[in-house]
Amino acid sequence: MHIKQSWFRIFGLFGVMGGLILFAGDLLFYYSPSSIDLKLNMANSSDNRIVLSGVASLFATWFYLLGLVQVYFAFKPSKHIIRNVMIGSFAAIVTSYGIIHGAYVAIATTSKLALHSNMDIETASYLAVHTNKVMRLFIYPIFALMSYLFIAEVWKRKTLYPRWIILFFPLITFLFKGAFANIPNNSLWIIINGGFLNLILVLFFAASTIALWNKK
Repeated sequence: MHIKQSWFRIFGLFGVMGGLILFAGDLLFYYSPSSIDLKLNMANSSDNRIVLSGVASLFATWFYLLGLVQVYFAFKPSKHIIRNVMIGSFAAIVTSYGIIHGAYVAIATTSKLALHSNMDIETASYLAVHTNKVMRLFIYPIFALMSYLFIAEVWKRKTLYPRWIILFFPLITFLFKGAFANIPNNSLWIIINGGFLNLILVLFFAASTIALWNKK
């Protein structure tokens, strides 16, 4: 990639934007000030909210992929094959974020139709939910590989990142999800838990940008 080295610092901001866009998409699906029943909230969402949430997945994926340009440059000191496998795995992960979020349109639509037709929401949305879960199964081994390569290379100081960036890596921040599982406030529960996976990427790309801002 023949990009001016001073430019790679700003690419992390694209990753932050991607996370915020898809986080907003999550809230368009889920947000309700009075309920934490995600399917019921989607069933009560307006058509415009569902459409906008689906479109958000497209733009967020593009921004996430642009954000990875920064991670690529940060891994320039690593071996060529390690850098490419790690970036390829990371790209597969952020792409899956967009695809799976887009697939939630089917869950939202079937839930909405079930509510309006006096059908059971769980039964009506079963196939869409099951498909979503099957897609996730392919992501876990890729995420494990990416996490191992990223953490190992950073810890061995084979990248431009300082070691503290590991604390903000998605695998580590994901471990704190359980701490937010029992938030008593419905609105806050939806905001944090509904968009948690995107919030941890916002945190990672923000930390990445800060860590690399003054690197030569």
